[in-house]
Amino acid sequence: MNTKPVRIGIVAGEPSGDVLAAGLIRELKAIFPDAVIEGIGGDNMQAQGCRSLFDMETLSVMGLTEVLSHLPAILKIKKQLVEHFVNNPPDVYIGVDAPDFNLRVEAELKKHAIKTVHYVSPTVWAWRENRIHKIAKATNRVLGLFPFEHVVYDRYKVPYSYVGHTMADIIPLKPDRHAAREQLDLSQDATMIAVLPGSRGGEVKTLLPSFVATIKKVLSTKPDALFVIPAVNQRRFEQINDFLQINAPELIGNSIQILHGKAREAMIASNAILLASGTATLEAMLCKRPMVAAYKLAPLTYRIMQRIYKAKYFSLPNLLADERIIPELLQSEVNPNNMARYLLHFLKQDNTQLIEKFTALHQLLKQNADKQAAKAVAEVINE
Repeated sequence: MNTKPVRIGIVAGEPSGDVLAAGLIRELKAIFPDAVIEGIGGDNMQAQGCRSLFDMETLSVMGLTEVLSHLPAILKIKKQLVEHFVNNPPDVYIGVDAPDFNLRVEAELKKHAIKTVHYVSPTVWAWRENRIHKIAKATNRVLGLFPFEHVVYDRYKVPYSYVGHTMADIIPLKPDRHAAREQLDLSQDATMIAVLPGSRGGEVKTLLPSFVATIKKVLSTKPDALFVIPAVNQRRFEQINDFLQINAPELIGNSIQILHGKAREAMIASNAILLASGTATLEAMLCKRPMVAAYKLAPLTYRIMQRIYKAKYFSLPNLLADERIIPELLQSEVNPNNMARYLLHFLKQDNTQLIEKFTALHQLLKQNADKQAAKAVAEVINE
C-alpha cells in the first residue's frame, strides 16, 4: 500500500490570491490530511500550513510596463521555483491568478509531466483571447470564478470548472453594519466612507493622492464625515501613513483613521466606498455597499490596453451585471471632482435598487467555492 503523502505546489502572487489559495488549501487538507504543501504565499496560506519559498510581495506588480523594473527579481524566482519543483515533483502544481508568472511556471512543469491547475481564469473574455492556446498547453484544468467565462473555454475545448467565489460563501447575504461598527469601535451615527487605494505599493502610490484630495472635497460638504482606510499589510500601512503625515496631517485621527487590515469590516461598516478597481470591488459588492471604482494605468500601458481590451467594463460588478451599475473611472476621470460627486450622490440615496442587484449577483457566485475547487484539484491528481 502506498502511504506516500500527496505533494502540492501552490503559488499566489498577491493578497487576493492568498485568500483564495488559503481556502483551497484548507479543503485540500480535508481530502489529503498528510499533504505536503509549499510554494509562494502570504500570511493566509502560511496559516493553513503552506511553506512559502519566497516573499509574495516580489510578485505583486501590476501593469504591462510596471513589471519591467521588477523583471530580474521575478525571473530569478521563476527559475528557482521551477528547479525546485522539477527536483521535488508535486502531484499537482496550482497557480493561483498571477497568470503572467504562473502560466509560464505551469508550462515548464507540464513539460516535465507534472500536472497543473490554474485557479482564476485569465481575462481571455476581455482581451487577447488567443492566450487560450497558451493556457491549454500550460494547464490540465482551469478553475474559474465567474459564470460567463466558460463560453470561451468551451469554444476551444479547454478543461474548465466554474467553482464560484469563496468570498460569496463567506460574506452574509445581508451584512450587519451595526456589528461591523461595533467591531471597529466606530460611532453608529457617523457618515462613514471606506477608502481602499489598493493592495500593491504601485497602486497606492498612484491613487492615494487623488483619493486624499477627494476626502478633502467631501469634507468641504460633509465636515462630520469619517474616512477609514484599511491597509492590507504593514508595508501599505506605513506607506499610507507616511503620505498622510506629509499631505494631510491635520486629518489623521480626526476625519481619517488608518486600520491594520479589517478591510471587510470597514466596507460593511461604511455608507459608501471609494476604492481601486480589482478584486476589492467584488468584495464591496458582496458587502452590499455602493462604491466608486477608480484606476490609473501607466500611460504606455493605458495606450496598449485601449487597443486590445474588448470588454465593455473593467470593474467586476459591472462585468457580472453586464451593465454599468457602479461608477468606474479610469485615467483622467480619476479626479476629486468626479469621485466626490459620486460619493455624495450615494450618501443622499437609499440605494435600494443597487443593493438588490448586488444581492442577485451574490447568489449567482455562491457555489461553495473552496470545496468545489478542492474537488476539481483532487480529480486532476487522480486522473
